[in-house]
Amino acid sequence: MAKVAELAADAANPAMWDEARQALGGTREKEPDVAAAIDAKDATRLHAIAEQWASGARPLPEHDQEVLKRAMKAFRKSLKATVLDAESGIAGGAMSAGRLSGITGMTPPVRYPREVWAELARQGRLIRGPQGTYGLPPGG
Repeated sequence: MAKVAELAADAANPAMWDEARQALGGTREKEPDVAAAIDAKDATRLHAIAEQWASGARPLPEHDQEVLKRAMKAFRKSLKATVLDAESGIAGGAMSAGRLSGITGMTPPVRYPREVWAELARQGRLIRGPQGTYGLPPGG
């Protein structure tokens, strides 16, 4: 999806079209209208497709959905580790009852770009917090 946005911004650059063709790779059969727009070098049609993805009117490509799924799993795992770490240090002594952590969000793992986290927030799977933090929605 990011490549489509880059391409729409610099449609006159033939190297960008070659990169887009290569990025499409094996998903050509699953996204025939994207492939047709790239083959025709139609930036307007690509921009319209990207707008549909951004608005949720069109499902994201399978590869992008997999990236979102992996990012969400990484976020949950990191948040769980952060909460457990905080809870283990709050309690004090070995004989105390311990306390629950008040952590409800965190800065997401850096191995995924900001756009991934923004998309997960747009979908309602994460809640955007202050200063680049994200949290899980209630019941999430």
